[in-house]
Amino acid sequence: MSGLDLSLVLSYVSITFLLVITPGATTAVVIRSALAGGTRGGIATAAGAAVANSTHAVAAGLGLSVLLQRLPSVLVAIRLAGAGYLLWLAVASLRRAWHPAANAIPGLELTPTRDGSAFRQGVMVNLLNPPIITFYLVLPSFLPASAGLSAFGALAAIHVGMAFIVHVVWSVSFARLRELFTRPSARRALDVGAGAALLLFAGWTVWKV
Repeated sequence: MSGLDLSLVLSYVSITFLLVITPGATTAVVIRSALAGGTRGGIATAAGAAVANSTHAVAAGLGLSVLLQRLPSVLVAIRLAGAGYLLWLAVASLRRAWHPAANAIPGLELTPTRDGSAFRQGVMVNLLNPPIITFYLVLPSFLPASAGLSAFGALAAIHVGMAFIVHVVWSVSFARLRELFTRPSARRALDVGAGAALLLFAGWTVWKV
Protein backbone atom coordinates (compact mmCIF):
# COMPACT_ATOMS: atom_id res chain seq x y z
CA MET A 1 0.00 0.00 0.00
CA SER A 2 1.61 3.23 -1.17
CA GLY A 3 2.53 5.52 1.71
CA LEU A 4 1.53 3.04 4.42
CA ASP A 5 3.81 0.99 6.62
CA LEU A 6 2.88 -2.33 8.18
CA SER A 7 2.69 -1.06 11.78
CA LEU A 8 0.24 1.69 10.78
CA VAL A 9 -1.95 -0.75 8.86
CA LEU A 10 -2.00 -3.23 11.76
CA SER A 11 -2.96 -0.47 14.21
CA TYR A 12 -5.71 0.72 11.90
CA VAL A 13 -7.05 -2.81 11.37
CA SER A 14 -7.11 -3.45 15.13
CA ILE A 15 -9.00 -0.24 15.89
CA THR A 16 -11.39 -0.72 12.97
CA PHE A 17 -12.14 -4.30 13.99
CA LEU A 18 -13.09 -3.20 17.49
CA LEU A 19 -15.36 -0.53 16.01
CA VAL A 20 -17.16 -2.81 13.55
CA ILE A 21 -17.82 -5.62 16.04
CA THR A 22 -19.31 -3.22 18.58
CA PRO A 23 -23.11 -3.39 18.14
CA GLY A 24 -24.69 -0.15 17.00
CA ALA A 25 -27.69 1.13 15.07
CA THR A 26 -26.62 -0.65 11.87
CA THR A 27 -26.25 -3.95 13.74
CA ALA A 28 -29.75 -3.57 15.17
CA VAL A 29 -31.24 -3.00 11.71
CA VAL A 30 -29.27 -5.90 10.16
CA ILE A 31 -30.45 -8.29 12.90
CA ARG A 32 -34.02 -7.02 12.55
CA SER A 33 -33.90 -7.70 8.79
CA ALA A 34 -32.36 -11.16 9.27
CA LEU A 35 -35.09 -12.19 11.72
CA ALA A 36 -37.84 -10.81 9.48
CA GLY A 37 -36.48 -11.86 6.08
CA GLY A 38 -33.95 -14.60 6.72
CA THR A 39 -30.34 -14.64 5.59
CA ARG A 40 -31.15 -12.87 2.31
CA GLY A 41 -32.90 -10.05 4.14
CA GLY A 42 -30.01 -9.58 6.55
CA ILE A 43 -27.37 -9.69 3.82
CA ALA A 44 -29.39 -7.24 1.72
CA THR A 45 -29.29 -4.80 4.63
CA ALA A 46 -25.56 -5.47 5.10
CA ALA A 47 -25.00 -4.75 1.40
CA GLY A 48 -26.94 -1.50 1.67
CA ALA A 49 -24.82 -0.49 4.66
CA ALA A 50 -21.66 -1.29 2.66
CA VAL A 51 -22.85 0.91 -0.20
CA ALA A 52 -23.45 3.75 2.28
CA ASN A 53 -19.98 3.24 3.80
CA SER A 54 -18.47 3.38 0.32
CA THR A 55 -20.40 6.60 -0.36
CA HIS A 56 -18.98 8.17 2.79
CA ALA A 57 -15.49 7.06 1.75
CA VAL A 58 -15.83 8.62 -1.71
CA ALA A 59 -17.24 11.83 -0.20
CA ALA A 60 -14.34 12.03 2.26
CA GLY A 61 -11.88 11.38 -0.57
CA LEU A 62 -13.41 14.25 -2.55
CA GLY A 63 -12.93 16.60 0.39
CA LEU A 64 -16.49 16.78 1.67
CA SER A 65 -15.22 15.77 5.11
CA VAL A 66 -13.40 19.11 5.26
CA LEU A 67 -16.65 20.87 4.38
CA LEU A 68 -18.46 19.11 7.22
CA GLN A 69 -15.72 20.13 9.64
CA ARG A 70 -16.01 23.77 8.56
CA LEU A 71 -19.82 23.75 8.65
CA PRO A 72 -20.79 21.99 11.90
CA SER A 73 -24.46 22.85 11.30
CA VAL A 74 -24.52 20.42 8.37
CA LEU A 75 -23.32 17.60 10.60
CA VAL A 76 -25.93 18.53 13.21
CA ALA A 77 -28.63 18.35 10.52
CA ILE A 78 -27.37 14.91 9.45
CA ARG A 79 -27.40 13.73 13.06
CA LEU A 80 -31.00 14.91 13.53
CA ALA A 81 -32.06 13.26 10.26
CA GLY A 82 -30.39 10.03 11.38
CA ALA A 83 -32.14 10.17 14.74
CA GLY A 84 -35.44 10.75 12.96
CA TYR A 85 -34.92 7.72 10.73
CA LEU A 86 -34.03 5.50 13.69
CA LEU A 87 -37.10 6.80 15.51
CA TRP A 88 -39.26 5.90 12.50
CA LEU A 89 -37.87 2.35 12.47
CA ALA A 90 -38.41 2.08 16.24
CA VAL A 91 -42.03 3.17 15.96
CA ALA A 92 -42.58 0.66 13.14
CA SER A 93 -41.23 -2.15 15.33
CA LEU A 94 -43.33 -1.14 18.34
CA ARG A 95 -46.48 -0.86 16.18
CA ARG A 96 -45.96 -4.41 14.97
CA ALA A 97 -45.53 -5.53 18.57
CA TRP A 98 -48.97 -4.20 19.52
CA HIS A 99 -50.74 -5.18 16.29
CA PRO A 100 -50.33 -8.97 15.91
CA ALA A 101 -51.89 -9.01 12.44
CA ALA A 102 -49.13 -6.72 11.16
CA ASN A 103 -46.58 -8.88 12.92
CA ALA A 104 -47.23 -12.03 10.91
CA ILE A 105 -44.58 -13.54 8.69
CA PRO A 106 -46.67 -15.94 6.54
CA GLY A 107 -44.70 -19.09 5.80
CA LEU A 108 -41.52 -17.20 6.63
CA GLU A 109 -41.26 -16.43 2.91
CA LEU A 110 -38.72 -14.18 1.31
CA THR A 111 -39.68 -11.81 -1.51
CA PRO A 112 -37.66 -9.53 -3.80
CA THR A 113 -39.61 -6.53 -2.49
CA ARG A 114 -38.65 -7.33 1.07
CA ASP A 115 -35.01 -7.71 0.05
CA GLY A 116 -35.19 -4.36 -1.74
CA SER A 117 -36.67 -2.70 1.32
CA ALA A 118 -33.99 -4.28 3.52
CA PHE A 119 -31.28 -2.97 1.17
CA ARG A 120 -32.72 0.55 1.31
CA GLN A 121 -32.84 0.42 5.10
CA GLY A 122 -29.16 -0.53 5.18
CA VAL A 123 -28.31 2.39 2.90
CA MET A 124 -30.34 4.92 4.87
CA VAL A 125 -29.25 3.87 8.35
CA ASN A 126 -25.57 4.21 7.44
CA LEU A 127 -25.86 7.32 5.29
CA LEU A 128 -27.41 9.04 8.33
CA ASN A 129 -25.29 7.27 10.93
CA PRO A 130 -23.22 9.90 12.84
CA PRO A 131 -20.52 7.45 14.07
CA ILE A 132 -19.83 6.39 10.47
CA ILE A 133 -19.61 10.00 9.34
CA THR A 134 -17.27 10.79 12.23
CA PHE A 135 -15.12 7.76 11.39
CA TYR A 136 -14.50 9.07 7.87
CA LEU A 137 -13.84 12.55 9.23
CA VAL A 138 -10.96 11.20 11.33
CA LEU A 139 -9.72 8.48 8.95
CA PRO A 140 -7.18 10.83 7.27
CA SER A 141 -5.45 11.16 10.67
CA PHE A 142 -4.22 7.57 10.21
CA LEU A 143 -2.35 8.63 7.08
CA PRO A 144 1.20 10.03 6.98
CA ALA A 145 1.65 13.37 5.24
CA SER A 146 3.27 11.66 2.24
CA ALA A 147 0.34 9.27 1.65
CA GLY A 148 -1.73 9.68 -1.47
CA LEU A 149 -5.34 9.08 -2.38
CA SER A 150 -4.64 5.38 -3.02
CA ALA A 151 -3.59 4.93 0.62
CA PHE A 152 -6.81 6.56 1.79
CA GLY A 153 -8.77 4.29 -0.54
CA ALA A 154 -7.00 1.22 0.85
CA LEU A 155 -7.91 2.09 4.45
CA ALA A 156 -11.48 2.89 3.47
CA ALA A 157 -11.77 -0.45 1.63
CA ILE A 158 -10.56 -2.27 4.74
CA HIS A 159 -13.30 -0.66 6.82
CA VAL A 160 -16.03 -1.31 4.24
CA GLY A 161 -14.97 -4.95 3.83
CA MET A 162 -14.62 -5.67 7.54
CA ALA A 163 -17.98 -4.09 8.38
CA PHE A 164 -19.72 -6.04 5.61
CA ILE A 165 -18.24 -9.36 6.78
CA VAL A 166 -19.26 -8.72 10.39
CA HIS A 167 -22.81 -7.79 9.32
CA VAL A 168 -23.06 -10.93 7.19
CA VAL A 169 -22.02 -13.02 10.21
CA TRP A 170 -24.75 -11.31 12.26
CA SER A 171 -27.24 -12.00 9.46
CA VAL A 172 -26.45 -15.70 9.16
CA SER A 173 -26.38 -16.21 12.91
CA PHE A 174 -29.72 -14.57 13.63
CA ALA A 175 -31.42 -15.98 10.53
CA ARG A 176 -30.84 -19.42 12.05
CA LEU A 177 -32.79 -18.30 15.11
CA ARG A 178 -35.71 -17.23 12.95
CA GLU A 179 -37.86 -20.27 13.62
CA LEU A 180 -37.80 -19.45 17.34
CA PHE A 181 -39.85 -16.36 16.54
CA THR A 182 -42.76 -18.01 14.74
CA ARG A 183 -45.00 -17.68 17.81
CA PRO A 184 -46.81 -14.31 18.13
CA SER A 185 -45.54 -13.80 21.69
CA ALA A 186 -41.94 -14.36 20.61
CA ARG A 187 -42.29 -12.03 17.62
CA ARG A 188 -43.82 -9.40 19.89
CA ALA A 189 -40.88 -9.66 22.29
CA LEU A 190 -38.50 -9.35 19.33
CA ASP A 191 -40.20 -6.23 18.00
CA VAL A 192 -40.32 -4.63 21.44
CA GLY A 193 -36.61 -5.33 21.91
CA ALA A 194 -35.71 -4.00 18.47
CA GLY A 195 -37.90 -0.94 18.97
CA ALA A 196 -36.35 -0.20 22.35
CA ALA A 197 -32.82 -0.57 20.97
CA LEU A 198 -33.55 1.75 18.04
CA LEU A 199 -35.14 4.30 20.40
CA LEU A 200 -31.99 4.16 22.51
CA PHE A 201 -29.76 4.78 19.48
CA ALA A 202 -32.04 7.62 18.32
CA GLY A 203 -31.87 9.25 21.75
CA TRP A 204 -28.10 8.86 21.88
CA THR A 205 -27.80 10.48 18.46
CA VAL A 206 -29.87 13.49 19.53
CA TRP A 207 -27.94 13.79 22.81
CA LYS A 208 -24.65 13.98 20.86
CA VAL A 209 -25.91 16.95 18.82
